[in-house]
Order: sequence, then C-alpha cells, then structure tokens
Amino acid sequence: MQTLTIAIGDYPHTQALKAGEVASGQFALAFQEIKPVNRAFAPMARERRFDVSEMAIATVLQAIAYGVEIALLPVAMASRFQESALFVRADSPLKGPGDLSGKRIGVRAYSQTTGLWLRGVLHESFGLEPNDLHWTTFEGAHVEAYSDPPFVQRAEAGKDLLTMLRQGELDAAIVGNDVPDDPGLRLLFPQPIKAGEAFFVRHGFTPINHMVVVKTELAQQPGIASELCRLFAESKARAPMGPHDHAPIGRSAVAPCVRLAAEYAYRQGLTPRLLSEDEIWRYAPGDWG
Repeated sequence: MQTLTIAIGDYPHTQALKAGEVASGQFALAFQEIKPVNRAFAPMARERRFDVSEMAIATVLQAIAYGVEIALLPVAMASRFQESALFVRADSPLKGPGDLSGKRIGVRAYSQTTGLWLRGVLHESFGLEPNDLHWTTFEGAHVEAYSDPPFVQRAEAGKDLLTMLRQGELDAAIVGNDVPDDPGLRLLFPQPIKAGEAFFVRHGFTPINHMVVVKTELAQQPGIASELCRLFAESKARAPMGPHDHAPIGRSAVAPCVRLAAEYAYRQGLTPRLLSEDEIWRYAPGDWG
C-alpha cells in the first residue's frame, strides 16, 4: 500500500481523519504537522513538497494558471466572510469602504486570499477597482512565477503592517486569521456581519479561503482523487458543523465559489488569463458529502 504525505490544518471536520478513525484501503496517509498550515502553501506551490495539501484558493488558481502540476479537489477546508479583516485607525476620517479611493492600504501579500475576496466586494458594492487604491505588501506570492501588478509596492524591509497603520503610514490594512484586539483600531465596515450576509444573498455561498490539492500524477491514478474526497466527507460527517457549513465538499457545493474566485483573480491581475472550468477541475471527481 502506498503512503501519501499530507499537510492539512486542525479542524473539527479533519479530526477523525487525522486521528485515524477514517482510513482508506487504497493508501495510507502520513500527516505532516505544519503550524500554522499556511506555511505549507509555498512549499507545495513551489516544490510540490507534499502529495496532498491544504492551499489558499488564490494560490491554487495562480498555481494552475502558471503550470504547477497540482490538481484541485472539490474539498473546502475553511471559509468565512471577509469584512471583519479590514481595519483602520480608530481616529480615521474614513467612514466606510466607499471612502477608500486613492487611499493607502496594506496587506501581507497582494495574492492573499482575504485580499482577493475583499477587492471583489469593494468592486461589487462600491465600484472600486484595485488600482483605485495604493497597495503596500510585505511579501510576494506563494507561486514564484507571479509578479505583483505595477500599482502594488513593497514595504521597506523590517516594516510591519499594523505598525504602519498605527503610525499613519497606511490608511487601512487587511489582516488574516489573526484579528487584532486593539482599541486604537476599528473595522472599516460599520456592520461587517450584515455586509457578509449581503454577500451571501448576492452569491449564495460563504467565500472559501482554503481547499485541498493533490499532485497531478496522483490525481491521474484511478480512484485516488475520489477516495480522498470520500475520506474528507466521512471525517466531516463525524463533526458537528453548526448552522453554517464552512467546509463544503463536492463540485456542486464549491464550484460557484471557485468560479467567482477565478473571475476575481483574473480581474485583479492575479492570473494571466481567466481559467476555464476544464483547467480548474481537470482531474477532480464529482459530488461528495
């Protein structure tokens, strides 16, 4: 029996899989403990270091566009509304996202998935194009072949995102999972939950942040991709998910979200072309879960 190396995060819906309560008769899984799991994304995108890996959706789309030999599975690991990631100083004159035109905004990387979704919201709800803002980043993309658009500049070495915001060098900042607890900062969306619900009404899904990819040559082996999806679905079935499913599985469940992400990625200059459905799902199985 072959053994596949796998790097995924710790979630309620992966607990049974990582604990060995869900297993396959086709292959064994050797879990690589990488914390936080986003540290696995660049090694997978640049070196294909693992057989199976969690990966941010923006990185997945860039990797496919630039010819990295990975295949996307219709398995979401994490999703959330993004409006609670956009901060300004508490004393900022900005009253809402519509005031951002011409302003300086910082984000860890232009290719960060939270930024992808928020730029989409800014365009849909406020008519803002990416180049209407002055973007400052602190690192490059996980996919080495990609270069940031010309309207994006890199912060000086040693600079810190939130420190620049606090000191007035940035007008706004997009954070990731680590939301700051700082009375000197406030959210730019006055009602972020309401804004997230409005996104759901418009599109019918919660934006996916992370999905699962597999090496192309493994996805081409009969049954491997389907069996991986089955394992994720069975593990998820053993976990309470609450009122909202933040880890959808199956093409019908995730494809509309991935399609919109691909459209955003192309419009924002993250991919050199709009990816086709065949490119995105070339070795993926159908519905599970």
